[in-house]
Amino acid sequence: MNWQRILVPIAGAALVAMAWRSWGWPGVALVVGAIVMWLLLHFTRLTQVLKRAADQPIGYVGSAVMLNAKLRPNLTLLHVIGLARALGEQLSPKEQQPEVFRWTDGSGSRVTCEFEQGKLARWRLERPPAAPDEPAGAAQ
Repeated sequence: MNWQRILVPIAGAALVAMAWRSWGWPGVALVVGAIVMWLLLHFTRLTQVLKRAADQPIGYVGSAVMLNAKLRPNLTLLHVIGLARALGEQLSPKEQQPEVFRWTDGSGSRVTCEFEQGKLARWRLERPPAAPDEPAGAAQ
């Protein structure tokens, strides 16, 4: 269960109640204003990430290797979309856990990410096989 969905609203209500008890209506106005500002900052971040991602094809990333290097456990899907600057190609059925998304670059390399409860759990980089006439280290 995602406790943040329960604890954050309870903490907000507790802050409003403490502000009312300590400073009355001016305290409530201050705390509610701070909560609204916090929500607006998150909304602005969400819209900026999605605006940047809208300019790219779904599932495309400039460099899968660089995206792979920037990934770490427990990143949110929004954060990974921000790193890739594109929406991922969804491989799993909708509303089923784990959610699986893939980003592919121009060379055929791809990063497949698995999200459990909205957090990055596992990912893997898949590179295309080297051409038979090329040495293994020369493929770029």
